[in-house]
Parts: sequence; structure tokens; C-alpha cells
Amino acid sequence: MRATTIHAPGDIRVSEVPDPTITAPTDAIVKVTAGCICGSDLWPYRGENPITEGDTIGHECVGVVEEVGSEVHSFKPGDFVVVPFCHSDNTCAHCLHGAHSVCTNLGMTVSGQAEYALVTQAEGSLVKLDEMPDASMIPSLLALSDVMPTGWHAAVCAGVPEGGTVVVVGDGAVGLCGVLAASVMGAEKVIVMSRHEPRQRIATAFGATHVVAARGREGAAEVKEITDGVGADAVLECVGTDAAMGTAFAVARPGSMVGFVGVPHGVQLPVQKMFQKNVGLRGGMAPVRRYLPELLDLVTSGSIEPGLVFDSTLPLDQVADGYRAMDERRAIKVMLDLQG
Repeated sequence: MRATTIHAPGDIRVSEVPDPTITAPTDAIVKVTAGCICGSDLWPYRGENPITEGDTIGHECVGVVEEVGSEVHSFKPGDFVVVPFCHSDNTCAHCLHGAHSVCTNLGMTVSGQAEYALVTQAEGSLVKLDEMPDASMIPSLLALSDVMPTGWHAAVCAGVPEGGTVVVVGDGAVGLCGVLAASVMGAEKVIVMSRHEPRQRIATAFGATHVVAARGREGAAEVKEITDGVGADAVLECVGTDAAMGTAFAVARPGSMVGFVGVPHGVQLPVQKMFQKNVGLRGGMAPVRRYLPELLDLVTSGSIEPGLVFDSTLPLDQVADGYRAMDERRAIKVMLDLQG
């Protein structure tokens, strides 16, 4: 099959690799309809994460079931499914506690930017639609494989209160989905920290009431002014850098919670400040399957349209152009169309 592979920092190619095969009774193979590039894919692309030359890359996709293992009973070839980036059995003690992303049989999508993807815990992971979706719905369904549940997870972990004030640190696809989540959960003020007008427009469409373009102390001061010197009732950290985490704690009101979902790189927690302000930290890798049923209902009912985060669509053959566009911040999130 054709698949996106990474060979060195900045070196993304489309290569011929072996098709995935059923090797366990819990497996399923999905023919990918659409995949995409994630902000976390940029870490290895920029040389911040280790690379094994020639590995496939991409963990977000939707598509049609091609084949299932003998223990997969709820899905059959021809079913259209959303594929959570983290695979879970949905039955272990951690899954039953809502922590699907630390399932005892955890698996990951590793070829979401390819013609086929292997799902290692299909029965517990996949969520299907009753019928083939209209093409206009594909972007929002694709967002459910990662970024929308991840933004939602940040809001859940931060304990977004109805009628409260929320600050979202980060204006990537996850941060924008965090804005949408906070709005759906009933926050009265949603402040997004963003310096980029295209992202600000989507944030506003998603329910942001205020935009703060400044960073560091100046940005924190603006948030304090908007909140009458109190700070935010909940903060969503959606970047993963030390600066972003520092900002999150600077704008949090005493006694509040920071929900973090940005993959940490070089983060040093300000424990003394956390202690003094009684500000907590909760989050991590999103348990996508936990949130999928509710989010799928919101998408199919037309209540939310997280697919607006995709501002570019390319064929698989142009995936390297998509990485460059996202790396240079010329695109928020690139969808890869594999139907052509």
C-alpha cells in the first residue's frame, strides 16, 4: 500500500509498504477514507522526537472496515468507522474507570496517513455510523479520531464550570477544539490565547468570547484584566511547551485546575506556584473511546462542526507539502483525501 513514511527530520515521503494483516483475533483492517496530519506529528518532523528511518506515520483516520479478526463481532466489512488514535479493549479495569488511553491492551494507529490502517482492539475501539456519511461530514468525523476528543479531555480535566471563565492556551487544532468544548459545556467567557487571525476566526466561530494575542507576562496581564484580576476558573493547556504551561498557571485563579493535553516537551512544573495558589494539574493522553459516543451524537446532529479546523485538503501524494504548510504555520490542520 501507499503510506506516508518519515526518514529524517523534514524528510516525509510516500512509500510502498506491506499492507497490514490480521495477526490477532481482536484485529481489524480499515481502508482509510481520510487521514490527516497532527500537530504532534511535527515533533519528529522537526527532530524533537527520535525517528526510525522508514517508519510509517499518522494516527488519525476514518474509513471502511475491510477485514476483521475472529473475535470482532460488532463490525463487518463495509461498515464506516471512526478510528480512535489509541486502541482499547473497553473492558479492562482502566477502561471501565474511563482511562481508555492506558488500557492494559493499548494499541495505536501507526498508518493513519496511508491506504490502510490496522486497529488492534477493534471490538472495543471502533465506533460505526449507521450509514455512509455525506462527504461534507468527513472532516468533522475525522476530527473525532483525535483532536476533538483531546480538546474535550482538556476541558473535562480542567473541570470547566457552567457559567465560568475558561482560558485556552494554544490555537492549534486541539486548542480550537478545546474552545469548542468549553463553549458546549456552558462557559460564559472563553478566552483564547492566539496571535494568528485565521485561527482567531475559527476560535470565535467555536465560541471564544475574547482573544488575547500577547504572550508571557503581558498576555497573563490581559487575562487578569478580562477576569477582573481573578483569573480563570479553568485553563486548557494545549501546546506542551514549558512556556505554555507557565502561562497556564499564571492565568489560573487560586483553587482552579489546569487541564493539559499538549504532549510535554521540556516542561518544568512550577510546583511552588501550584502549592501557593492551590492550583491543580490533570490530564494526559485523551481516552478517545470514552468520549466518542457523545461527540459523535453532537456531530451527526449538527450541534458542533469540529471539521472547521481543517483549512487545507491534499491528496496523499502531496503529504510532504502538508507537513511543510503546518510546520510553517500556513495551515492549521491538513486533511488527506484517500478516496481519489
